[in-house]
Amino acid sequence: MKVDSLAENLFFTTVRIDTVASNGAQGSGTGFLFVYKLGDDKHAPFVVTNKHVVNGMQRGSLTFHQRKGDEPNLGTGFRLDVENWANFWFGHPSPNVDIAITPFLPLESHIKLNNSVDLFYRFIDSGMLPTKEQEEQFDAIESVTFIGYPNGIWDSRNLLPVARRGTTASPMSIDFEGTPRFVIDASVFGGSSGSPVFVLNQGMITDKRGNSIIGSRVLFVGVVTAVFFRTQLNQIIAVPVPTQTRPMTEQQEMIDLGLVFKARTVVETVEAFIKASGGA
Repeated sequence: MKVDSLAENLFFTTVRIDTVASNGAQGSGTGFLFVYKLGDDKHAPFVVTNKHVVNGMQRGSLTFHQRKGDEPNLGTGFRLDVENWANFWFGHPSPNVDIAITPFLPLESHIKLNNSVDLFYRFIDSGMLPTKEQEEQFDAIESVTFIGYPNGIWDSRNLLPVARRGTTASPMSIDFEGTPRFVIDASVFGGSSGSPVFVLNQGMITDKRGNSIIGSRVLFVGVVTAVFFRTQLNQIIAVPVPTQTRPMTEQQEMIDLGLVFKARTVVETVEAFIKASGGA
């Protein structure tokens, strides 16, 4: 498979995460590869997911694609098992921001040196975040695309994630309830935790004033973190997207609204990690 288009590249930014809790319960989530540009041709790559995919889990694994020449070797992956899972990750300094990261280069080096495996991947880079000007041109309702493993579903033969689409349900330019989040109108299920969210325009870009230009672009706008539930008391609450598949009572149902932490929180987590590790 040649990976050429914007959409094709997005399918290789994610990493499947499988976890095991202390009670033996199995779960799944989504991670993605993000590279932070330091300047002067320096960059710092990380795997990104949610804190709630990490916390409380005894061990976990990351499944990557293997490389064949300049292309992915579809169906051939490499699963890296990690003990002491929670300590493997670094969280956003705010306890209320559900973002966790771990450096990617040590993982890639370990896989290469110990298993002679070359990985195929694509990064989401910090230059893909919308500029302030681009944010101001977003309309209140924008189409969004997110990539991941809902309920652990994937193309198990080719090891590819699933792409889903929805729309923003709150303006991306506004912090929902004063937090660095926005709401999407989309079906968000367990396993979608940590999915990267994009504005993907193919062939035409239109701003909120109706001005259109011919072209394509992909902007990284956030990370799926939570889903809204209607409880048995008819209350609407937002809870972290569950990583474990479990039966729900008939009185508790998802209402197809998800919460997304804005992309800037990933940058904040990376910058906090660099500062804590004494890096430049």
